[in-house]
Amino acid sequence: MPDMTSVNDWQMWAVLAGLCIAIVFYCWERFAIEMVSAAIVAILLVFFHFFPLETDNPSVSALLAGFANPALITIMALLIVGQGIFQTGAMEGPTQALLRSFDQYPKATLLGMFAFVFVISAFINNTPVVVMFVPILGAIAKRMEQSASKLMIPLSYICIFAGMTTLIGSSTNLLVADSLLTTTGVHLGFFAPTGPGLFLAGIGVLYVMFILPKLLPDHSSMEEELAGAGGRQFIAQLEVTSDHPLAGKKPVAGMFVDLPDMTVRMIQRGEHALLPPFDQIELRPGDLVIVAATRQTLTDLLSKNADFMRGLLRTSGPGPGEEPNPGDQLKMTEAVVAPGSRLIGRTIAQIGFRHATGCVVLGIQRRSRMIRSRMGEIRLEAGDTLLLFGTSNAMRSMRADRDLLLMEWSSTALADPRRANIARAIFAGVVLFAATGTMPIAVASFLGAVAMIVGGCLNTRQAARAVDIRVYLLIGSAIALGTAMQSTGAADLLALGVVSVFEPFGPVVLMSALFILVALLTNVLSNNATAILFTPIAIGAAHQMGADPTLFAMTVLLAANTSFATPIGYQTNLLVMGPGHYRFIDYLRAGTPLIILFWAGYTAYIAMYYALGGA
Repeated sequence: MPDMTSVNDWQMWAVLAGLCIAIVFYCWERFAIEMVSAAIVAILLVFFHFFPLETDNPSVSALLAGFANPALITIMALLIVGQGIFQTGAMEGPTQALLRSFDQYPKATLLGMFAFVFVISAFINNTPVVVMFVPILGAIAKRMEQSASKLMIPLSYICIFAGMTTLIGSSTNLLVADSLLTTTGVHLGFFAPTGPGLFLAGIGVLYVMFILPKLLPDHSSMEEELAGAGGRQFIAQLEVTSDHPLAGKKPVAGMFVDLPDMTVRMIQRGEHALLPPFDQIELRPGDLVIVAATRQTLTDLLSKNADFMRGLLRTSGPGPGEEPNPGDQLKMTEAVVAPGSRLIGRTIAQIGFRHATGCVVLGIQRRSRMIRSRMGEIRLEAGDTLLLFGTSNAMRSMRADRDLLLMEWSSTALADPRRANIARAIFAGVVLFAATGTMPIAVASFLGAVAMIVGGCLNTRQAARAVDIRVYLLIGSAIALGTAMQSTGAADLLALGVVSVFEPFGPVVLMSALFILVALLTNVLSNNATAILFTPIAIGAAHQMGADPTLFAMTVLLAANTSFATPIGYQTNLLVMGPGHYRFIDYLRAGTPLIILFWAGYTAYIAMYYALGGA
């Protein structure tokens, strides 16, 4: 053990105290995560400047190295890639296929999806797997009418479970195997972790199915709360063109199946208004279909059917034939006709709304009555709510308009399908290069992020917004804390202290103690740093006891993967933090019982192993 009278002693205890205080502030949430993270780094920089260690004092570069950590850069780049996928609606096809299956077989679809995630995460880097399934689970959560926070942490946990079952399931496993080979010359086989890994994964899956749903929060984003569809009906108008998906469609029992959850109130054909019931009508190019629908229904129609969106894009520019530029953020928002507005008494056509604002009026909602008329013939009244579609720049230019009160809190982003194929190709390339090892995941993801911008899938402003500053500062400060713990000997003190205390009680007790210590520290330090630190210590303890060093190394391998209790524990936890709207304490509440279960389960596994003569 480190000399307790060494000159570094008080700095070591100061760092350990600082670690405890940092965790308290993260859980307290009285201050923003960004502020706490930045304060941690600032305090460490000042502390080691004025109170340097006599040996191995961490330099400024070492303390700030976390902000250039390849794993952190990978996460930021993948967030940009994911934003490009969202902006173009590139995952809409697979998402809708799964949603259709979910509508018919909800439980089987969810179980099948998580089983698929488990299998592929055992053999490829699980970061792109999470990126792939986050939007799909978000759509399923909406279909289930519950918060995405109920599904995002389970997605991360399933990936972590799978990473325990093969040698390449996690980079942590490879580091432990390399340390074992260097120290003892023993090769760890590809499926060496499979037995105990599957045992623990089985415990984890049962936990995710039956216990975790009761512990997860029900967080809804502000956007979801304010911009939800509600039950308000808008009058909207769909123009059927020659290549429109509605061209040639006929009603079934008076309903148009291509317009789900909408009421067709009228079909305008030339000068004739066709009213329900619609029995023998076939929609033709040039028809105007007047429907009553909620905002959510209109949003779903545009996001699920690229042909509807393309038709709308052709009419959404500032002038005929002009479309928004690729990469422009497309939005839907609401605006209210102000009292005394110059728009009162005039129709949308008379106003020249599209030419004047660059936005299209998708629908009109009037509280007093439901209108049955072409939108171009409706004369606006004070208090009318207009559902607008256009680019974020066009919406921004309307802020100063005194005739319309723009309700910006109701804005929601829509996907632009024109670059969907490019986005799919970029995403597939990132996953393929990372999965096959053609290039490191950090390089593949960074190239993917750049390609998304160059390919017009999103612009630089959208890419900058995709970078979550909370995640960036959080993981950078965590790495800085880990560096301080290793430099002062705090990590060594904990590790060697456990070995010296529990070694007299035999290998089962020692491995059990090692497991829980590594499991706790891997949620504070990086799992890779924990594996590198503890593997030599565990192997040394095995040699002292005359035990199998492979089993001790496997203990470190499995424990270092139990990164459930903090968002900084593993990169997949960080990736789902934003989409799930999680707070720091949500991970603590969801992950702590699972760590205890894994500890108890692994202790039982080791006890059975020795009881059956495995040593």
